[in-house]
Amino acid sequence: MIGRIRGTLVEKQPPEILVDVAGVGYEIQMPMTSFYQLPAPGDEVVVYTHFVVREDAQLLFGFADKMERGLFRELIKANGVGPKLGLTILSGMSASQFLVCVQNEDVSSLVAMPGIGKKTAERLVVELKDRLAKFGNIQDVNLPHLPMEGATGNAVVPLNDTREEAASALVSLGYKPAQASKMVSGVYEQGMNSETVIREALKAAL
Repeated sequence: MIGRIRGTLVEKQPPEILVDVAGVGYEIQMPMTSFYQLPAPGDEVVVYTHFVVREDAQLLFGFADKMERGLFRELIKANGVGPKLGLTILSGMSASQFLVCVQNEDVSSLVAMPGIGKKTAERLVVELKDRLAKFGNIQDVNLPHLPMEGATGNAVVPLNDTREEAASALVSLGYKPAQASKMVSGVYEQGMNSETVIREALKAAL
């Protein structure tokens, strides 16, 4: 099991990053809530990881902290939830927001995310409510998701590239291409980088 990676951040292409560790490049998929906290390419980064081995692939999923990784591990234990849907959930809301949804049996917020129908949302609440109690009661979920010390956004790129990159990331998270383009167009303002566009699009979708 690869539990943590420390190295140089080489590339950021949401929702995937490339980290160089002693000359070996690790491709890591991350939920956007963790992606927003990354430093600029060229800086050192520490990522908590979950390693998934399938017949056709070996995949690394990364997280900014152990709490988010722990929540991801509980999510993928739930019936009908795979790693991709787990990433989608933790991209659409922070770990603390998801905990509150489960604690309050807030099915409607879960249904707003792609790939989650009402039955799946209800099943998640039933299956996870007791298992997530170990994370404690989370009350204040209105605080902004602050970046890690030293974190910086991407440099501003041309409008078309920004929109295309943001839409591509949303498609990777389970949204249909037409829906992703509409979400991006609905929030884009001149000067935004792709990470900001993705953040605002996901926020508006809930």
